[in-house]
Amino acid sequence: MTPLDYEYLRRLLKERSGLDLSADKQYLVESRLVPLARRSNLAGIPELVQRLKSGAEPLTSDVVEAMTTNETFFFRDKIPFDHLKEAVLPALIQARAARRSLRIWCAASSTGQEPYSIAMCLKEAGAALAGWRTEIVATDLSQGVLEKSKAGLFSQFEVQRGLPIQLLVKYFTQKGELWQLNADIRGMVQHRQLNLLQDLSHLGTFDVIFCRNVLIYFDQDTKAGIFAKLVRMLEPDGVLALGAAESVVGITNLFKAYPDRRGLYQPSNAPVARAGALPHVLKAVAAR
Repeated sequence: MTPLDYEYLRRLLKERSGLDLSADKQYLVESRLVPLARRSNLAGIPELVQRLKSGAEPLTSDVVEAMTTNETFFFRDKIPFDHLKEAVLPALIQARAARRSLRIWCAASSTGQEPYSIAMCLKEAGAALAGWRTEIVATDLSQGVLEKSKAGLFSQFEVQRGLPIQLLVKYFTQKGELWQLNADIRGMVQHRQLNLLQDLSHLGTFDVIFCRNVLIYFDQDTKAGIFAKLVRMLEPDGVLALGAAESVVGITNLFKAYPDRRGLYQPSNAPVARAGALPHVLKAVAAR
């Protein structure tokens, strides 16, 4: 791969996906795109680049998908899901008591472990959410990972990464060497292909947005632009969950830290949460 080929690919990936590759990532590009070139019956990356320059749109999508990182596992980093159960859900159940509905968006949902972890948290809330309309929207740039997520089929290795054994027994059925999420959990999640760089307004507004472990691949300006979109999609008292290595600090003033919960943020104009004892039913949610 020539330096000019690499620069072309860097610009293409930045424009199409927001991925900001540094100058020393040629090895990463080669490791992911050489196999793609071979599958496409191309001699190598130089020929792949020529095809891309000619406007081969399906191939462009394949390149972007090949360069997308899809590392994920159930209840990844654990703490955000503890926050969801202990603080976010109890507060929202109290705040949404009149309308009895919740909308949660999982951006960059990959193969489904994160949105399904959220779905299990809601299911475990039990009676506190009985009769409520709950909606989880899972989006990703890659159609391939969305198809895997829809199927809800996971290997033994995948269910051993972060998934408590009691939840495996409760919500999964063994299918040969694989484990499939039960239909009621799968039915809680809607899947849509989405590029975070594009217009997001058609998704509507949400009470909670999980946008974790994706912004680390973007430059500061792209991050700021995405934060500006996300704040418009959150309810005034809604909650944004970022990844362990991500923060709004130094990027945007549109969000402020959620009180005493690392990794959670709210719109800067969000009302201040009132201190006080939670109702009995909400304590039960946090205790589960």
